[in-house]
Amino acid sequence: MISAMTDCEPLKALIRTVPDFPRPGILFYDITTLLKDPKGLAALVDALAQYYIGKDIDLVLGIEARGFIFGPALAYRLNAGFVPVRKPRKLPGPTARVTYDLEYGSDSLEIHVDAIEPGQRVVLVDDLLATGGTMEATIKLVHQLGGEIAGLGFVIELDFLKGRDRFQDYDVFSLLHYNE
Repeated sequence: MISAMTDCEPLKALIRTVPDFPRPGILFYDITTLLKDPKGLAALVDALAQYYIGKDIDLVLGIEARGFIFGPALAYRLNAGFVPVRKPRKLPGPTARVTYDLEYGSDSLEIHVDAIEPGQRVVLVDDLLATGGTMEATIKLVHQLGGEIAGLGFVIELDFLKGRDRFQDYDVFSLLHYNE
């Protein structure tokens, strides 16, 4: 079993790299090949859970779309609730919204206004930490609702983009690191 406290590098062998996707010059780390491997998926979820067990987590927030893959499994392992953070107009009830800048334009994220009670400890999870814009927007949503951020969890971190630098006030945990 691979755990958060040991070397997760063997999981990299299960990740397909796709050059020039979604545009020329980008090397895309495709986790779908890891997800279809039963032992790899179990090891990934176990490693994330091991890091957060004992940290009194009330909720796990999964960011659309790949955070939906890991968030519910992590919430189950932590005996916590799961909350989706969605693109606009995907949630049926009243929502809080944050709009944020992208490299070419802007995007928005929403969460139900009753998803987090003030003071609840939450972990935010996503598949990838690149520049950190999406996570930064999610943090703003959590603060709007009065939640306490217990951690930011990622499967992959692209160290060379220095997204972690935006989150010096938070416990950032990434299973796998890529330097190029």
